[in-house]
Amino acid sequence: MTTPELQNKAINTLRFLSADGVQKANSGHPGLPMGTAAMAYTIWTRHLRHNPRNPKWAGRDRFILSGGHGSMLLYSLLHLTGYNLSLEELQNFRQWGSLTPGHPEYGLTPGVEVTTGPLGQGFANGVGMAIAASHLAATFNKPGHELIDTFIYAIVTDGDLMEGVASEAASLAGHLSLGRLIYLYDDNKISIDGSTDLAFTEDRAKRFEAYNWHVQRVDDGNDVEAIDQAIIKAKADPRPSIIICRTIIGFGAPNRQGTSKAHGEPLGDDELNAAKENLGWEKEPRFFIPDDVLAFYRKAMDRGRELEADWKLRLEAYARLFPDLGADLTRRLSGILPEGWDAAIPTFPADAKGMATRAASGKVINALAPKLPELIGGSADLAPSNNTKIDGLPAFQKDTPEGRNFHFGVREHAMGSILNGMSIFGGVIPYGGTFLVFADYMRAAIRLAALSHYPSIFIFTHDSVGLGEDGPTHQPIEHLTSLRLIPNLVVIRPADANETAQAWKVAISRRDAPTVLALTRQTVPTLDVGQVSDLSRGAYVLKDFGKPEIILMASGSEVSLILEAAQKLAEEGRGVRVVSFPSWELFEKQDEAYRESVLPKNIQRRLAVEAGTTLGWERYAASVIGIERFGASAPYKVIFEKLGFTVENVVARAKEL
Repeated sequence: MTTPELQNKAINTLRFLSADGVQKANSGHPGLPMGTAAMAYTIWTRHLRHNPRNPKWAGRDRFILSGGHGSMLLYSLLHLTGYNLSLEELQNFRQWGSLTPGHPEYGLTPGVEVTTGPLGQGFANGVGMAIAASHLAATFNKPGHELIDTFIYAIVTDGDLMEGVASEAASLAGHLSLGRLIYLYDDNKISIDGSTDLAFTEDRAKRFEAYNWHVQRVDDGNDVEAIDQAIIKAKADPRPSIIICRTIIGFGAPNRQGTSKAHGEPLGDDELNAAKENLGWEKEPRFFIPDDVLAFYRKAMDRGRELEADWKLRLEAYARLFPDLGADLTRRLSGILPEGWDAAIPTFPADAKGMATRAASGKVINALAPKLPELIGGSADLAPSNNTKIDGLPAFQKDTPEGRNFHFGVREHAMGSILNGMSIFGGVIPYGGTFLVFADYMRAAIRLAALSHYPSIFIFTHDSVGLGEDGPTHQPIEHLTSLRLIPNLVVIRPADANETAQAWKVAISRRDAPTVLALTRQTVPTLDVGQVSDLSRGAYVLKDFGKPEIILMASGSEVSLILEAAQKLAEEGRGVRVVSFPSWELFEKQDEAYRESVLPKNIQRRLAVEAGTTLGWERYAASVIGIERFGASAPYKVIFEKLGFTVENVVARAKEL
């Protein structure tokens, strides 16, 4: 048993490691760690199943610090419990090259489960993790062999609950009864501007009750026993749980606790020393860790080793009883794709009438689904339009968690963030669809996926003014360019059904970064599969008409347009190269020799054609046919004609080069 004295010391160690880190950096947020230390202590020492020596152990629970500005709390926990994060790294908080950046970053710091800081993202990521856990449990668990039994814990803040993405995610989580989700709410009633009474006065408990969450209150956020009992009750409830803990921001700092001054700036040497004196802590040395406290926290290493060893024994027993399921579970949790999975990718015969690339995408999904059982996904209430449904399989609902079709509702932002949580939980390959114009609603989630190397797949249909009569509110103009600006995000706009099939191969193969597929509503001709050879290289020579003196390049639906134009130019005796250019990012990754083979420097007469803003094409082309205005409501063929996407205009512009 831990004595009250040791427990108090262990909690204060979290407080003052955090405050010392902020003070040394002269930058950061001491208030959250000082106010929530007891909450974090309770989760990490009494409930969280983890192995500090193997942060990626598949059977672990997950902990999310959704209020990522309080990152020193998480770094202190990781160091104390034995993760590969040295005290020197804590002392190097917020400095160049450290493993302790201002907000936690997935993939950088051992033990950080998800990148947080943009508020609400961690909240929604946890919902995605709980969905993945529920789906895997329904797929693989057997009576007496519950291998997937993960809980998702988080500390969430006022700021998280104010963000719309948290509301979207909470609504879906309650609908789905994600009972493995346990969030502790740091109810300190302070925001940067001052009291939350300035802008945040609804009854949060009633709000979450309306979402179908299990709601509890803990009147004193420093009461470990009360927090512990609340977590125990939460574990037993089939609904997602939120435990509202009344806390004091900057607890212990005599002149700043309970005020906004404790939130986002160092306490200062005098106030920090006063806080230490107030709580009976050594003023010096900074970053002081009592020996008995370190020994207590480091018990997590032995405990974690035993937990993982026991889980592996249970996995071996499971595999003996259910060999096929055991092999598939092991493969999926290891992130290994099944051998020969890509053989299931269909090819499509050349067809002048063709099909919409969104329709081709749906066919590819359904062809892959039997070979890739981990492929799961859906749409933000647009499944018939996005073609995201896997035929013949149930939807993921609270009574059918084995389902592989997802109804995210009209919640684009939450969908993106939930996909991110699913993708890093492991064992699933998630995708989600909506219209390209609504990428704006989920941009924060897409950006974090790229920053953090989450392998989420974002499907965006209705990719241009070609969607027609719905008009400019639904017609993306600047969106392709906007998405291409995000580092580490691969944007693919395929020209036809066969390029769409290859785009899916790229997206599924990329297990270390996100992919966007931009797909048409309108039909486009299907090219000969023999011509569609190098989509994975970003751009390729689709066809040469004689010795090239002009290069026409395009992405998506405009590729068939420039093919027609090239034929006209060739009939007039001009040598034309047609380049399909589905992905700038993939092309830029190719070596110089390949890029030169597609776009020779000695051919400068180059015209790019794309139904969107032209920014960026100047690096490849001398001239661009694009759109620098909003669209219009009309049949799509009329819109294309009025905006200059005609064979005649392409030919005329090419002759002007």
